[in-house]
Amino acid sequence: MTYDEIVEMLEETELSLAYDHFEEGSSPAPPFLCFLLPESDNFAADGIAYQKIHVLHIELYTDKKNPEQEENIERVLTNRGLFYNKTEVYIESEKLYEVLYELEV
Repeated sequence: MTYDEIVEMLEETELSLAYDHFEEGSSPAPPFLCFLLPESDNFAADGIAYQKIHVLHIELYTDKKNPEQEENIERVLTNRGLFYNKTEVYIESEKLYEVLYELEV
């Protein structure tokens, strides 16, 4: 999956989104998404990267627990046939919940 395909997929959520972060002072009101491709998990064959696999993090930020937004994101991922793992944390300094979806594309 290319960068542009990831953006197109995430735009289906109809949430504001940015790669990695929004610039200081330009964050939209929650909920919003950030995504990044922090590493690869390539498949090797004959000493080369036979199949390139990117690790994708999708971060949902909300000011309160929002199961509807989570279901919206999960529906988009499931409709694309993508397997994900999900974790959640409250970021005290930001007063925001972060729901992290980790997957490989």
